[in-house]
Amino acid sequence: MSNDLKIFTGSANTALTKEICEYLKCELGQSSITRFSDGEIYFQILENVRGADVFIVQPSCPPVDANYFELFLMIDAFRRASAKRITAVIPYFGYARQDRKDKPRVPISSKVVSDLLVASGTDRLLTMDLHAPQIQGFFSIPVDHLFAAPVLVDYFQKLKLPNLTVVSPDAGGVERARAFAKRLNAELAMVNKRRLEANVAQVMNVIGDVKGRTCLVVDDIIDTAGTLVKTVEALLDGGATKVYACCTHAVLSGPAVGRIQDSNLEEVVVTNSIPLHSDARKCAKIRVLSVGNLLAQALQSIHDETSVSVLFI
Repeated sequence: MSNDLKIFTGSANTALTKEICEYLKCELGQSSITRFSDGEIYFQILENVRGADVFIVQPSCPPVDANYFELFLMIDAFRRASAKRITAVIPYFGYARQDRKDKPRVPISSKVVSDLLVASGTDRLLTMDLHAPQIQGFFSIPVDHLFAAPVLVDYFQKLKLPNLTVVSPDAGGVERARAFAKRLNAELAMVNKRRLEANVAQVMNVIGDVKGRTCLVVDDIIDTAGTLVKTVEALLDGGATKVYACCTHAVLSGPAVGRIQDSNLEEVVVTNSIPLHSDARKCAKIRVLSVGNLLAQALQSIHDETSVSVLFI
């Protein structure tokens, strides 16, 4: 039995998977994903994977449920085809914001997703910038949790922004912002935010001195961009001269792109963990950086059974 490295892609982000394959100088695995007229997904592996070390790249970007279910079916197919090990590579882990019971009679949706991944036959998970890092504990299988920080920090180091202050848009992101500030040799600030309801936020005040400073707002996800735009307004009201922003996962749903375009942001830097839709690609204020090489290095390390921790820094 062989232990060949084989990389397959779902339909969510084929471009990212091809980047990973190009970096590793390997061929993309042959498979077919189609749909019946009633919408049911049909998946077939078109090559032998018996005894192979299989990696399936499929971020759970919109449509979230369809992409997840496609992944479950793919995992099941590889398990039944006798793959030696199946690693689900989910750069963006959907439902991560539903990681606890914050109201009565609600599900812990990220736990449900983790259970379904394990039940489908996943042997290992590789993901990036989980909204709630403790979700790793929901899994009974090994989880490798990467960070896009090396890619994003490298970009802003080259910009050499003057009088830089890194800003967390909420209390939950302070640890992430502090790590950025340390690597960029910058000051740290935070915006105190009160969330009124899902996807609606109201910025209250800025904690930290931003007067006369260039600010960099650091977050893991930009969804509707409501929080981001209000944060920018609060920083500029506090005397900031320019405001940049960056995130790993550019969900950019609903009015997000329009809000960014109409805002006073200088630039929003995101990664390709999620493929940008056409409106976002046309927005001059949005710049995309690739995490393909970072993911490829992690895949190679997992396959070779060497340490992945060097990529976490």
